[in-house]
Amino acid sequence: MNEALDPGLRRLAELHGVATSYSPAPDRTVAASAGAVTAALGALGVDASTPDAVRTALADRERELAERLLPPTVVHWAGTGEIALGLPAGTRLEVRTEDGESRSDVEDLPLGVHLLTAAAPDGRTARAHLVVAPERLPTPATRSYGILVQLYSLLSRRSWGMGDLGDLAELADWAGRTAGAGFVQVNPLHAAVPGAPTDPSPYRPSSRRFPDPVHLRPEAVPEYAEYAEYAEDTATGPGTATGAVTGRAAVTGRAVRAAVTDRAEALRSAVLDQGALIDRDAVWELKREALEKAAAAPLAPGRQAAYDAFRAAEGQALEDHATWYALAERHGSDWHRWPAELRDPRSPETARARAELADRVGFHSRLAWLTVTQLTAAQRAAREAGMPVGIVHDLAVGVHPAGADAWAQQDHFAAGMSVGAPPDAFNARGQDWGLPPWRPDRLAASGHAPFRELLRALFRYAGALRIDHVMGLFRLWWVPQGSPPTEGTYVRYDAEAMLALLALEATRAGAVVIGEDLGTVEPGVRETLERHGVFGTSVLWFERDWDGDGRPLPPARWRADCLATATTHDLPPTAARLTGEHVELRDRLGLLTRPLAEERAEAAADTAEWLALLTRLGLLAAADTGDEEAEIRAVHRFLLRTPARMIGVWLPDTVGDRRPQNLPGTWDQYPNWRLPIADAKGRPVTLEELTASERVRALFRTLHTDRPSTA
Repeated sequence: MNEALDPGLRRLAELHGVATSYSPAPDRTVAASAGAVTAALGALGVDASTPDAVRTALADRERELAERLLPPTVVHWAGTGEIALGLPAGTRLEVRTEDGESRSDVEDLPLGVHLLTAAAPDGRTARAHLVVAPERLPTPATRSYGILVQLYSLLSRRSWGMGDLGDLAELADWAGRTAGAGFVQVNPLHAAVPGAPTDPSPYRPSSRRFPDPVHLRPEAVPEYAEYAEYAEDTATGPGTATGAVTGRAAVTGRAVRAAVTDRAEALRSAVLDQGALIDRDAVWELKREALEKAAAAPLAPGRQAAYDAFRAAEGQALEDHATWYALAERHGSDWHRWPAELRDPRSPETARARAELADRVGFHSRLAWLTVTQLTAAQRAAREAGMPVGIVHDLAVGVHPAGADAWAQQDHFAAGMSVGAPPDAFNARGQDWGLPPWRPDRLAASGHAPFRELLRALFRYAGALRIDHVMGLFRLWWVPQGSPPTEGTYVRYDAEAMLALLALEATRAGAVVIGEDLGTVEPGVRETLERHGVFGTSVLWFERDWDGDGRPLPPARWRADCLATATTHDLPPTAARLTGEHVELRDRLGLLTRPLAEERAEAAADTAEWLALLTRLGLLAAADTGDEEAEIRAVHRFLLRTPARMIGVWLPDTVGDRRPQNLPGTWDQYPNWRLPIADAKGRPVTLEELTASERVRALFRTLHTDRPSTA
């Protein structure tokens, strides 16, 4: 039992947005420990280590708030009336819009992030970031269904050992034109922390701002196609100008490329034909070699102009990103272990190292541009195929503490803290995700610049954005490093400002936003998200009448503003759940907390209830009970009966895959994030086989034919 907090510490925590208790259930409140609260305050730069320190910090904070004219960030929802600022009478206001225009009238401002200046009659002045945003985000023009897939798992006969952006474009093109799909949702494609082995989880990236070049299709890079003419052994011959290429050099270049092609085929065959796991490190090693060769070829004038424009637009962020990767090649992939002077991205020593490594910095900058170019091409292919949404990208909740973002933006991260989750009915020990949280005070002071720039970067090539753990816009569970997750506490963020920026950037891009809001959600959060047009996520097996009899929720009672699915990457595929194989898998890995017989019985009863409902609704014929394909089609017919505006089909479900892509609670015991899509027998299935499969086509015909025509 935690001791009662000192009233002064409690008040200090409240004024800094640090929670002193949490409610894992509506009828239960748990107090945070004094140690957790003190540590969170310390990470915010507030000394609460002694009673005297608490009294001093409290007096300072109360005085600061009393004297403050404006908060760091002010939000105005366009079309909702006057901006309520609560300023003293006679205060003069001036706004400099993001376009550089000066205005004294603050009631008719364009959408954007502007600079607001206030001058009170008593001589006080203040500046704040003023976010003017639409009250609601865009929503899909029509109701649609789409595909959910982990891109690395989708191999074609052209992949280099894992799915790539060429495969994504092909899938979107086929699904839009042939299957009538409206979107394809993928896993986070953020840049990973390099290393051997690389952390395979797409949810612990080095950077969320820039994508990972491992997803590139080298053959789609024009310079790769031309690099035989610019081989490493470029030589001059009689009668040629300096730097021209002899036939011998070109032949050697083609031989090098042929050798790369052979190695790519070996990687692909190992996964598709020999049962090997996806080896991201081997794939990247080969692609890096090929792309380094391609980088020797000069860009054509138009492409050079496009690259120059990209570098200018991305500015310091791209330079920092590329510098981190260049330094990581020399000093390792954890910047905390670099020479002390290089741990600061703004130090003179870092500037000198950047100049010394200019070639490598340039290479990594080009990789970022090439990847963004192919991501943009995939979205263009999706829209040209008739998809109203296109590619749905996934935004991870945070970044790896050793990676590029944590180095470049370290002033915005809370040192010594990690994001996680408190103990609940599903995990009595709580969770520590190993991701450093942003500091809400530093975000607010910058006008939430890192968040704003992140959104702009992602919306550049996204038709929609899924936000993992969307509740993190409101609060995050901070765990002090070295402490168990039970010794954490919640820290609040300016949810209104973050939602306003989300609405602003999504509107500018014409993109939809889907929030992953599964699990325990603070009261009022779902309602706020719905009011602003952020879709939720509803998974069939979790949708029960929890406030009533606990039975499966009838389709008419599902919410409309959501992405409705049968499963996700963290849950068993539908075939495994229908057959009970997910219980057997957890038993083999020693993950069950109750006797196997109990777990089997509960899972069977859960499935039987859902199948009975499908039968009562006429979605599953009694004669088809036990027919796996028919039952999976019935599950998706049920989703079509709901009012959900977006319906997602887990692509492995279309071929009867039994294996989850990720099994929470495991590390080495299970090959998380390394499995190709496979059929019911575990045989890998290629993109070409998927699109030709009658089983797949039958399911998509069901979705296309049975889909209600409501807009």
